[in-house]
Amino acid sequence: MVVTPEHQKLLKWATQASLITALSLLGAKLVAWGFSGSVSVLASLIDSLMDGVASLINLLAVRYALQPADDDHRFGHGKAESLAGLGQATFIAGSAAFLLLHSFDRLLHPRLLEHSNVAIGVMIFSLVATSVLVVFQRYVIRQTHSVAIKADSVHYLTDLLSNAGIILAIVLSVYGWSGFDPLFAIAIALFIFYSAWQIGFEAVQHLLDRELSEDVKNQIKTLVYSHPEIKGLHALRTRQSGPTKMIQMHVEMDGGKTLTEAHRVADRIEREIEKAFPNSDVIIHQDPYLGGKSATAEPIPEQLQP
Repeated sequence: MVVTPEHQKLLKWATQASLITALSLLGAKLVAWGFSGSVSVLASLIDSLMDGVASLINLLAVRYALQPADDDHRFGHGKAESLAGLGQATFIAGSAAFLLLHSFDRLLHPRLLEHSNVAIGVMIFSLVATSVLVVFQRYVIRQTHSVAIKADSVHYLTDLLSNAGIILAIVLSVYGWSGFDPLFAIAIALFIFYSAWQIGFEAVQHLLDRELSEDVKNQIKTLVYSHPEIKGLHALRTRQSGPTKMIQMHVEMDGGKTLTEAHRVADRIEREIEKAFPNSDVIIHQDPYLGGKSATAEPIPEQLQP
């Protein structure tokens, strides 16, 4: 199980960029809230504070997850990413709850906004900085399939929508529609709750060793059955551990083959799967083909059926 140096570098850059962005936006939004008193800006400020905490957790978790397997963790440390995602979901949900309480209080006790131009300028800066970060994170996710970076990216994507909503709320407040400020903050809080649920659900699924998608499993079966030496495939088991896909299976071959020949075929299949799914850990057990079909046999993909 090897995470390539290039992927390690991307993961470290992504976590560092996330933390730097969160801290920069935190400082800018603190100034904007101090000038304007906007509860929507406060909503975004709280969100950025949680971003900073979550990004710090991510940075530490990814560094730990990238450590190679050792005697106490023979399958590596990849699940640290899922734990980080679960921690993020908790922090995000907590920030949303605080924001809801503050927004309802502002609905009951409205106040005029001040220095709205400063707030709008800061939110535009936040939009640009967050957009750059999300684009980079999406690239890293495509390359590494990192659970922690994906969780971070989902949260920053909600920030993009909330920042745009906050700008609209401030503009409306300037023109006398002050009630929109806390209403937008409530909408943002509910959206944050939803993103926390998404992040937490996926993290739990990885911690519970959920199977990889049917599409991925079908690709694996297609690769295996494309070898004419393979007479059957069963006991296919898969899971995700951080950036690494764990893939195990039993393949059936002619019982007359020597152990060396069977092992050579299995090695060839392993290399093809690892090429198709970088950062995968593949284990193939060879069984003699006895005819018939086992109860756990995997079906032959339609495109390979005669």
